[in-house]
Amino acid sequence: MTQPRYGSQFGPDVTFLGVPACTWTDPASMAGADVVVLGAPFDGGTSHRPGTRFGPYAIRTTDYLAHDGSRPSLALRVDALRDLDVRDAGDVEMPPGDIETALQRLRTAVAAVAATGAVPVVLGGDHSITYATGRGTADAHGDGRVSMLHFDAHADTGDIEFGSLWGHGQPMRRLIESGALRGDRFLQVGLRGYWPGPETLEWMAGQRMRSFEMTEVVARGLTACLDEASAIATDGCDGVFLSVDIDVADPAHAPGTGTPEPGGITARELLDSVRRICRELPVVGVDVVEVSPPYDHADITAALGNRVVLEALSGMARRRADLAGRQLPDPAAPLLSDR
Repeated sequence: MTQPRYGSQFGPDVTFLGVPACTWTDPASMAGADVVVLGAPFDGGTSHRPGTRFGPYAIRTTDYLAHDGSRPSLALRVDALRDLDVRDAGDVEMPPGDIETALQRLRTAVAAVAATGAVPVVLGGDHSITYATGRGTADAHGDGRVSMLHFDAHADTGDIEFGSLWGHGQPMRRLIESGALRGDRFLQVGLRGYWPGPETLEWMAGQRMRSFEMTEVVARGLTACLDEASAIATDGCDGVFLSVDIDVADPAHAPGTGTPEPGGITARELLDSVRRICRELPVVGVDVVEVSPPYDHADITAALGNRVVLEALSGMARRRADLAGRQLPDPAAPLLSDR
């Protein structure tokens, strides 16, 4: 039997910020976990700049604080690494030359994590992996029972690209076609640029997908768009899957990615959105994709990817505290009381 690996297949064995290790093939090692991190070091679906296979290692390790098992959130007044039981099951072995085998392995791993009751948090990898993460989550929670909140510059609803059904521009179409996720509970935020074309947009409309293009986000405001998206996501579904393509952020904030598209949201807006979603909604799965360290500058993108994960965990921790009735300070309150 293959021994589990922790951290990148292409670097030293590490876990996300030093959290305890577990093994996704051993349910006993995940018993009691609230969150299990998985790495998906795969960029075989990339159509432009590669390098996201190195994303999981960068997201796990790009941080200036000691790996002391503590990350108190100034915004939410919780400590996700202490208030939640977070473990890291290492990287799933995903053969770079066989995308269908790679995605099936990841799907199996995600389903195994979700079946324990833990929330799988998957570090990509290119966006082709979201077929596996979404499909695996639905395997555990039921087809059509999980909605998708998808932050991205691109719709990723292409059909056949380069002669293949599989790639980082197609996972959302494959998920809807599979029946795992409903098109009318599929919300996309941050779309912009010059793709896809009319035929693909017509298919999306036929599925009743709701896309908040950047011109709408600017005109209405991100808060209003998230209000609408959240209401739709929780209507008739038991849980929400959050998929964050780092290229939803403007390239000034996330240069290290495969298909940068100018005109995106800021890093601050992305982190605030992730925090809000994970605090307010029943999130049952998360992936963070398209961090490509070879194209990064001064770890800007890797640091943002790391903080997206931390904001997600902190939001989940605060949601648990709120539901339990714990009396915590209002996040909007000042850190120091007036004297």
